[in-house]
Amino acid sequence: MAYSDRVVRAFALAHDLHATQRRKASDVPYLTHLMAVAALVGEYGGDEDVVIAALLHDAVEDQGGEATLARIETEFGPSVASMVLAASDASIVPKPPWRARKEAHLARLVSAPTDVRLIVAADKLHNARGLESALRREGEAIWEHFRGGREGTLWYYGEMLRILGDSWLHPIVDELSCAVESLYRAASEGVTAKT
Repeated sequence: MAYSDRVVRAFALAHDLHATQRRKASDVPYLTHLMAVAALVGEYGGDEDVVIAALLHDAVEDQGGEATLARIETEFGPSVASMVLAASDASIVPKPPWRARKEAHLARLVSAPTDVRLIVAADKLHNARGLESALRREGEAIWEHFRGGREGTLWYYGEMLRILGDSWLHPIVDELSCAVESLYRAASEGVTAKT
């Protein structure tokens, strides 16, 4: 079944909200991440609402908090808004401190619905792949761009994988496991930037 124009509208909203945002430590438009996560969600069986929520999964935490959530609910309905909120690690501005925010997000994920788990797994899969690539390209300096630093960031990916893998059998968890293991290897190798 083809997607409706709601996906086009969601893409347009994602573009509007994230137009000036860039990926950490690069000049790559942030929209590329949102497209990648939505593509993974669609490829792993997410329906139209889940794909829309994937396109908008960072809108609340990065682009306006509760006001953005209300806009998403008005434009795409309560189901999409609920998934976006559940996939977000914060809905208030300013955000709470990094470690407390991540711990609370992990705790909520334990009982999250399958569709939310799919969005979060796709998000972390794309991020882990990108982080490993940046680490191999840029070296240890890459950790300066992450609020959790090296130790906190690696802890977060490990906990995310543990929580998803403990209670959910899904092929995307296997891919995430491979990506996290590869990230850990790159981090343990103490790579330095190529000159």
